[in-house]
Amino acid sequence: MPEPLVENAPAKINLTLRVLRRRSDGYHDIESLVVFADFGDFLSFSPGGDLAVTLSGPSAADAGESADNLVLKAARALAERVPGLGLGSFHLDKQLPVAAGIGGGSSDAAAALRLLARANGLVPDDPRLYEAARTVGADVPVCLDPCVRLMRGIGEVLSAPLGLPPLRAVLVNPGVALATKAVFAGWTPPAASPPPLALEALAKATSLSELLPLVAEQTNDLELSAIALAPAVAEALAALRTQPGCKLARMSGSGASCFALFGSAAEALAAGEALHRTQPGWWVRASALGNAH
Repeated sequence: MPEPLVENAPAKINLTLRVLRRRSDGYHDIESLVVFADFGDFLSFSPGGDLAVTLSGPSAADAGESADNLVLKAARALAERVPGLGLGSFHLDKQLPVAAGIGGGSSDAAAALRLLARANGLVPDDPRLYEAARTVGADVPVCLDPCVRLMRGIGEVLSAPLGLPPLRAVLVNPGVALATKAVFAGWTPPAASPPPLALEALAKATSLSELLPLVAEQTNDLELSAIALAPAVAEALAALRTQPGCKLARMSGSGASCFALFGSAAEALAAGEALHRTQPGWWVRASALGNAH
């Protein structure tokens, strides 16, 4: 038997997340600077046979019924658009926490689309891949080619890849799952908003010292709603902010995962080790953030 095809499904981190308005269709227009971690889930694909997915890994039990998995949803969406698409069986090694604001399910779905493209000889920029991604979820398009980007609309309007300096970070999840819909439902427009992120300024930021002010003046507009639903988010942010060398701490996506940026890999590793000791029940990872490839 041929070796299965394998793709990484990296964690997606929202360095910023402005919610601009609630739309009549129930979605929200956003603006978000997105980066990817150097770790995530692993998805393999064996061509041939019926479409199926099996799961393993520390978060497999939390991922729900396999029939509802976004990997299968993505495969079906692409099969609707590509006549005769060759399908097969997937295996998902689920390392990332579920419903955690770091795009695990969306990244899994995007990895499935990349695997099917490879197995069926589709070029990476085939527009049908992007169309399928849009139908699966708002975060799937940005995960399809996991590069640093500015994301707008409901997630479907993507900038060209951005060459940000490498970022050293610690990610934590306090063991809380938050439903994206519930967090967005609790959002209220802020009295004042920061200015929009300028692509020109981001493109000129070649060091952390130049990038940090641009990110720091932004917000995650879902933080207050998430904290109201899960006070542990505030605990995670406070724990990150007390770590030596922490430059900025913020929630990612709709939570409950949070991140902190540090000036060096050594500082990030030390902070991660300290949080492992003081919060053994939390999910903690030191990471490099940027492009995933």
